[in-house]
Amino acid sequence: MSKSILRGLLLGGALACSLPGFALTEAGKLNLQHLQSRWSEINYQLPEAQRAAAFERLAGEAEAALKGEPDSAELLIWRGIILSTWAGAKGGLGALELAKQARASFEQALAIDPKALDGSAYTSLGVLYYQVPGWPIGFGDDERAEGLLKQALRLNPDGVDPNYFYGEFLYREKRYPEALEALQKALAAPLRPGREVADAGRHREVEVLLGKVRAELK
Repeated sequence: MSKSILRGLLLGGALACSLPGFALTEAGKLNLQHLQSRWSEINYQLPEAQRAAAFERLAGEAEAALKGEPDSAELLIWRGIILSTWAGAKGGLGALELAKQARASFEQALAIDPKALDGSAYTSLGVLYYQVPGWPIGFGDDERAEGLLKQALRLNPDGVDPNYFYGEFLYREKRYPEALEALQKALAAPLRPGREVADAGRHREVEVLLGKVRAELK
């Protein structure tokens, strides 16, 4: 699996039998903020050669946080995000196993609270389904990916992440006019308090992909 796979940065819809969400404790909120902040630093500010080891350490911290609050959909989502981006940084045969672990974490989060973090589990799981190779190598499935990404957009229609990743999916599918629309929405998304590093990095990615889409539309 190449290192371009799983750079990140769900199921065909909300799970039929979802359990009620559990509110994070104050300690859990602090753990969540730390995971988000550190992920942004690693993904957007650390040299590429250092990212795999840093994501591995951060995955350990996510596991420790979950031991205290195993039913937190928010922490499960971030465990999955960290595992999936670690897979992308690591590459090779071990990346697929990390991707499978990330998928399980997102699915568990959806079973607890599909709306947690504005439906981020749908977005992240959808990304896995279109970036992981399909059968017989992996579990990739473009049709499932699109359904999940659309579900994410129903929950968070103006968010930067669901619009960016749906735009990336559409670009890969050569659906350039639709990709342009999604990416323009991503660029116009409101900034998220406390996520300045992540927003700046994501906006750079949006601009790069917009350039590619516009080139195809000329």
